[in-house]
Amino acid sequence: MATYAGVDLGATNIRAVVGDAEGRVVGSNRRGTPHGPTGIAVTEAVLDALRAACGDAGVDPTDVVACGIGSIGPLDLAEGSVEDPANLPDTVDRIPLAGPIGQLVDSERVYLHNDTAAGVIGERFHSSRNPDDMAYLTISSGIGAGVCVDGRVVAGWDGNAGEVGHYVVDPRGRMTCGCGKDGHWEAYCSGENIPAYARLLAEDDPGVDTALPIDDPDFSAVDVFEHADDDAFAAHVVDQLAHWNAMGVTNLVHSFAPIVVFVGGAVALHNEARVLDPIRERVSEMVMTNVPDIQLTTLGDDVVVKGALASAMTGGTGDRADYQR
Repeated sequence: MATYAGVDLGATNIRAVVGDAEGRVVGSNRRGTPHGPTGIAVTEAVLDALRAACGDAGVDPTDVVACGIGSIGPLDLAEGSVEDPANLPDTVDRIPLAGPIGQLVDSERVYLHNDTAAGVIGERFHSSRNPDDMAYLTISSGIGAGVCVDGRVVAGWDGNAGEVGHYVVDPRGRMTCGCGKDGHWEAYCSGENIPAYARLLAEDDPGVDTALPIDDPDFSAVDVFEHADDDAFAAHVVDQLAHWNAMGVTNLVHSFAPIVVFVGGAVALHNEARVLDPIRERVSEMVMTNVPDIQLTTLGDDVVVKGALASAMTGGTGDRADYQR
């Protein structure tokens, strides 16, 4: 029986799964991502997670006929590696992935994607419509998208297409993104940056009365959404986030014309009514082409690792017609 594997390499956690010929997960492993001392330590942790998932499934790694990888970036597809990952220490400069995994499973069928591309592959594979034109958008600690156009997953020459979080949504550039540039969507609406944006809005109204613990160093996006029902200022922050989110999704729609946009990531998953409903309402008024169906991801927190598994099963496309048994 054919056996497939999927790996999700994040800045915080590594997940590996093994699936059978029907795509059912029969083995899994999860562990923390090492923050050094070098990228090789991360590679070794990925390999250990994959070995453990194989052990959980009762198979040898060489029984795996293909493996998909969804990873943090930026990627170097030619080298099959992550190069200078932004969310890990500077000592982690290069993380080899495709080559070492290929050696472990003794297969050349190893497919490396950025994590959002793996997300769109997973959503495509598991969607009842298996659409040729779609997107997966994550609103989490960062913002990014995986896009499928005319049946092809958009990767870019280096594997780093889909950095929609760096669309400029505010030409005034009041917020600076983690990348160092001003006015980017991610600078306003990512989980990491929502607290700083709330503080900026509070500075615009120095006398504002709010229950938000704005001066607390532990102030987080969770506080903003938790207080939105009973605090006028928190509700104002959420409304402003909805504005930027709708603008970002509108740009995504005008760029790629998806039929459906699946949205995941912690900010969206934990606040569907506060995040997705306003996007749906506003995008319909802002888009001049087809308005896509905007849905919460069907795969929850598993979207990247299940997308990586679907990539292994379909040769990197997510198209069920390409399923390689």
